[in-house]
Amino acid sequence: MTPSIFTGDSARTFAEFEQDTLRVAMVLRAEGIRPGDRVLLKAGNSAAWLNAFFALMHVGASIVLVDQQEHAKETARIVGRTRARLCLYDDDAPVPADQDEAVYLYKLLVEAAGLVPTEQALDFTAWCALPDGLIMWSSGSTGTPKGVVKNGGRFLENLRRNAAHMGHGPDDVLLPLLPFAHQYGLSMVLIAWLAKCSLIVAPYRRLDRAVLMGRQCGVTVIDATPATYRSILNLARRKAGVAAALGGVRMFCSGAAPLDPALSDEYGDFFGHPLLDSYGSTELGNIAFATIDAPVACGRVMDGLQLLVCDDDGNRLPAGELGEILVNTPDMMAGYLAEDGTIDPAEQGWYRTGDLGHLDADGNLFVAGRKLAVHRMGYTLYPEIIERKVAAAGCTAKVIALPDEARGAELVFFVEDPADRPAAHWRALIKDALPAYEHPNRIVVIDSFPLNRNGKPDRRALEQRAAERSEPEFAASA
Repeated sequence: MTPSIFTGDSARTFAEFEQDTLRVAMVLRAEGIRPGDRVLLKAGNSAAWLNAFFALMHVGASIVLVDQQEHAKETARIVGRTRARLCLYDDDAPVPADQDEAVYLYKLLVEAAGLVPTEQALDFTAWCALPDGLIMWSSGSTGTPKGVVKNGGRFLENLRRNAAHMGHGPDDVLLPLLPFAHQYGLSMVLIAWLAKCSLIVAPYRRLDRAVLMGRQCGVTVIDATPATYRSILNLARRKAGVAAALGGVRMFCSGAAPLDPALSDEYGDFFGHPLLDSYGSTELGNIAFATIDAPVACGRVMDGLQLLVCDDDGNRLPAGELGEILVNTPDMMAGYLAEDGTIDPAEQGWYRTGDLGHLDADGNLFVAGRKLAVHRMGYTLYPEIIERKVAAAGCTAKVIALPDEARGAELVFFVEDPADRPAAHWRALIKDALPAYEHPNRIVVIDSFPLNRNGKPDRRALEQRAAERSEPEFAASA
């Protein structure tokens, strides 16, 4: 297959895409963009987004990626903080009303139409040399989002490791059901370019249409969050044609949020392929992946990286023992963005991730969750480890700890159940799965977890809901 980029209304070979992008780069230079200038890109997934991103790489700009749903006020703060020379946006991306240096994304395409490229091929050499080639934002799932500054060359090298580890190649057709403005989605866009895979730009919030595009384009690899995979499975159980449409998929890859092993098993039963879990972060890049040959947990660490599990004193733990995950990667971020727009350098070398996990005897990584300890009734508990325990028993839950003077913490279990079974049903199951000191004080059954912008369960939204709900309201679900 000739590597191509498929969108809802077009199909272009890579050669055609490259020529279009070179034309857009000419327009950016006419706008005054020079190597090292910072340019903010805030738009939804589209052909225009791809042209703009690759054109910015070609001119050697520092690319500031902002989620299209970010508020205009926060966008204005980011513009000021990053000293962005230009803002590129689309219809669904609010920008500050007084932002003079803002260019509608499709204006670039209109002005580029008919231009004759003066260069033969895209060249990312200048971009790869920038210490701030890419500025992204951490998810903020456990605190305020941080500006993560990445060197372009390191970022691409990390993705070359990723493609080699997973076996992506020219025969693959990638369908990332993810926002391109975040680590996971952007990874798949650039892997498509590096490994010469075809790429489908589908409406990832409209799964019925995305699946149809996948069938028409011959999708072989899907990347999505666990929440999206659950929705695909529900869709497939309702509509007979969905399973057939995805019959050519060889890898269902999952990331960006913890994967329930039961969901992976369901995919194995229904589609004949389990979900392949992964581990990484915006700060460190992609780290470990389960593969077709070794579909175990988050798989093994990629070549060129090192990973250890250690106790609180930094001592390496043997296989099977739970501890903090430490990573040493040459692909690490340059640092965080300081308030004045400079880079606050990150110490290179071994990095404490703040995540708990263990390795098995074969080096496969099992991630338990964040290292967020809760003290209760004389015990030290980890809410995300409790979530893993009840998941193994068939209950999908998020555990929120609230302060409690008498016991140290009150545990509120938000149980995701589209069938809306009563709290008493889940309480009986949970009590059988957990020791008494981990039992819930309250159980709240909800149809689905709230999600943040990159598809992770929004723990902060649940924390707020738990804190705001009155005692009588919770009592009804207890």
